[in-house]
Amino acid sequence: MDAVGAVATHSDISIWGLFVQADWIVKLVMLALLAASIWCWAIIVDKSMLYGRYKREMSRFERVFWSGQSLEELYQTQSDRPSPGFGAVFVAAMKEWKRSHEQNAASFIGMQARLDKVLDVAINREGDTLEKNLGFLATVGSAAPFVGLFGTVWGIMNAFTSIAASKSTNLAVVAPGIAEALFATALGLVAAIPAVIAYNKLSSDASKMTGRLESFADEFSTILSRQLEARGK
Repeated sequence: MDAVGAVATHSDISIWGLFVQADWIVKLVMLALLAASIWCWAIIVDKSMLYGRYKREMSRFERVFWSGQSLEELYQTQSDRPSPGFGAVFVAAMKEWKRSHEQNAASFIGMQARLDKVLDVAINREGDTLEKNLGFLATVGSAAPFVGLFGTVWGIMNAFTSIAASKSTNLAVVAPGIAEALFATALGLVAAIPAVIAYNKLSSDASKMTGRLESFADEFSTILSRQLEARGK
């Protein structure tokens, strides 16, 4: 058996074989892309469950809020463990409302300004929770193909080195190195494609829920403003 035949015989082109035979730099690239892909899927699953819970809790709170139940009764049920979304915004505003009345705040304009500020802070806090870790998806989606491309270039360089060392252009000599290089590219795409799709979907869902929070805050602020005016007369 000649040298080329020996290379062909001992080259394992299975997925595990491509990883084991790869250069250590290409292995690092593959491991990094695999870890990034696993972490992306963990974020995707976690965010999907979180957004589902937010949507259910927000719809449930909205039904109770507009059912005619008094604000004080609703606050008593929500104060200890406010529901995500509307409940957290509502409790934050009601705490400021009650604190201002306990301190006998004289300026209704100042009270309204503080309530609006508290609502903004509560919305931002909920928005941060919804958008947490989405930046990682965006980073992987944009960077993973280039990381995979780096592994591809390095693998092709090794393939050409094998050609020079064996002094043969036979496909059996260059095939393992090229296969390793293309495998790195494939891993980059496997990590990037779901990350991009998930980021677009999840960021859109987060923006919609944040928009619902802002609309609720405006409506609730209007209700509290009417009560302030009624008490000032």
